[in-house]
Amino acid sequence: MRSSSLLAGFLTAALLPAVSLAHDPAHPAPRVEIEGPADAYVYELAAPGSYNLPRIKPAAGARLLDETGKALDLSQLFGGRLTVLAFMYTRCGDACPLAALRLADLQQLAAEDAAAARQVQILSLSFDPDHDTPAVMAEYGELMRHPDIVAPRWLFLTAPGQEALEPLLAAYDQPVARKADPDGPGGPLNHLLRVFLIDAEGFVRNIYSADFLDPRLLMNDLRTLQMETP
Repeated sequence: MRSSSLLAGFLTAALLPAVSLAHDPAHPAPRVEIEGPADAYVYELAAPGSYNLPRIKPAAGARLLDETGKALDLSQLFGGRLTVLAFMYTRCGDACPLAALRLADLQQLAAEDAAAARQVQILSLSFDPDHDTPAVMAEYGELMRHPDIVAPRWLFLTAPGQEALEPLLAAYDQPVARKADPDGPGGPLNHLLRVFLIDAEGFVRNIYSADFLDPRLLMNDLRTLQMETP
């Protein structure tokens, strides 16, 4: 187990309050350094292409905002790319920081594979749009992305408002509820960590919980989907 990853996780959680404050370009949040793939998991991975990933359901789209505030359609982002979509929010103090570190590991692994670097993308989508404005998501993205990695791209998205977000959460069965004490530890929202693997035709092909968000497993699944395409 890499102590550097665990330390990075604690550092990230400690830095999140700074990220969640108003965006201040003059004082950007410090970058958390992440080295190499995630901590070793105890199970053995099957070889890419030696198993099938069934189509679970179509991946829903929605009108969203990117880090610059530009409107975009989520479903249009899926076309022609293999997507890893993670729901999160920047004020989270438990599952979201860990997931972000795992996705940073995935970004590094995919960057080492030329084909994956061209075709794979990572999307982090906030379900706390009242707080997670495009400026906040941009700062969070700067904190988590590897600055020296151009591809695969990693976008940090938010919604124009809660009304636009609710149908999307329902379509992905992503539960989110407000805590009785919003000022308590861990952030103001209760949620399950759900990360979705979406193919180039816009179908969900796998769903990962916190226990199975292993960057090596994600890379195997991504390579398996790549092998489906002639």
